[in-house]
Amino acid sequence: MSYDLVIIGGGPGGYNCAIRAGQLGLKTAIIESRGKLGGTCLNVGCIPSKALLHASEYFEAASKTFPSMGVKITGLELDLPQMLKQKEDAVDGLTKGVEFLMRKHKVDYVKGFGAIAGVGRVEVKLIDGGSQTLETKAIVIATGSVPTPLPGVDIDEERIVTSTGALSLKQVPGKMIVIGAGVIGLELGSVWRRLGAEVTVVEFLDKITPTIDTEISTAFQRTLKKQGMKFELGHKVVGVEKASGGLLVSIEPAKGGAARTLEADVVLVAIGRKPFTEGLGIETVGVKTDQRGFIPNDHFKTNIDGIYVIGDCTTGPMLAHKAEDEGIAAAQAIAGQWGHVNYDVIPNVIYTDPEVATVGKTEEELKAAGIEYKTGKFPFMANSRARTNHETEGMVKVLEEVATKKVVGVHMVGAGVGEMIGEVCVAMEFGASAEDIARTCHAHPTMSEAIKEAAKGVDGWTMQA
Repeated sequence: MSYDLVIIGGGPGGYNCAIRAGQLGLKTAIIESRGKLGGTCLNVGCIPSKALLHASEYFEAASKTFPSMGVKITGLELDLPQMLKQKEDAVDGLTKGVEFLMRKHKVDYVKGFGAIAGVGRVEVKLIDGGSQTLETKAIVIATGSVPTPLPGVDIDEERIVTSTGALSLKQVPGKMIVIGAGVIGLELGSVWRRLGAEVTVVEFLDKITPTIDTEISTAFQRTLKKQGMKFELGHKVVGVEKASGGLLVSIEPAKGGAARTLEADVVLVAIGRKPFTEGLGIETVGVKTDQRGFIPNDHFKTNIDGIYVIGDCTTGPMLAHKAEDEGIAAAQAIAGQWGHVNYDVIPNVIYTDPEVATVGKTEEELKAAGIEYKTGKFPFMANSRARTNHETEGMVKVLEEVATKKVVGVHMVGAGVGEMIGEVCVAMEFGASAEDIARTCHAHPTMSEAIKEAAKGVDGWTMQA
């Protein structure tokens, strides 16, 4: 089989690259070893975790929030098998939808493990047995990432789990220890806390969500603690022992000190993810990787002509939407068109309750770069819609560069801010100032008015607080 483009990996980066290539008239094939398209994100990541987050929010709201709003419920109980089933139903429907999109755009879908067997050649070990060789003018590596293991801790995906196992626990653990206070750990820890688990998060650093603006991170942790989540910051896990009655987790201060033992029924290892490049045959053609295993790129091109890379297995934030944009841009570049991704405007969202949404530079980054900036803030406590919805936790923070009068960062923690961040991304793409946002009419009463008020604050004329 001969193609214009062969994509190895069927996640968000890969399948969006395939769709765009098909739209542009390139004869395209996509290879996926899982047997289902969508990658980690759709199968065991973004989508199933959001299904559980949404369902568990309903469960907790029914018991804790509804009574204060005049809605009384008796006989409330958890049906965990049904909650897990609706998650799987969502995943199944979406994976079939992606497969339909391949057919719609005349992309050949090859089920198997693809490896580069030379310049312009990909060998596929088919899931159903045998092999197939694809000849191609261009190759896109879109193989994503896998959970980073913790040395000395054996994952069984039953009691000691990664995010994959944490999405399918057969019962609510009495005690769960989450290793790592990043996005994955806090999201899945929130799910099981809402359903009844006692959750403790162990983090090596002295703050949660270490890449996020410190003021937002601090406010976020304060809210999670109020909800009942416990934290052991500045600690590392040195061992997990399986005992008949549960798990014994040994932790000690990151800076040195006496070890302590915590008890748990389930341990979630969520210390990050690493690029997946094993067995891809990149060494056969000399594709380089850096010290961390990522494949560097120059405008999506590797160091070998005709081989491109996108998504988690290359540099940049490990986010599905970043991979999607790269996939589209790479397809267009391969087709001889423009292809561009603005890495300064890639939003990041944590889908807890409240949510955290950020885009652009943090205060810490601006200070480190010596960039003069102005700040505007607004608390949701002063937002009328937040007050009526009983969703007053959090704030909006807008950062504007003094020299250019451009908004260079916006950071939010609050209900639904994951949807609100899109407004700011559009504004930043167009080079908006804080005044541009402040003078744009926002519907009242809405949560998004908090963005407008924070933008006013940059120039000192916040009106509603």
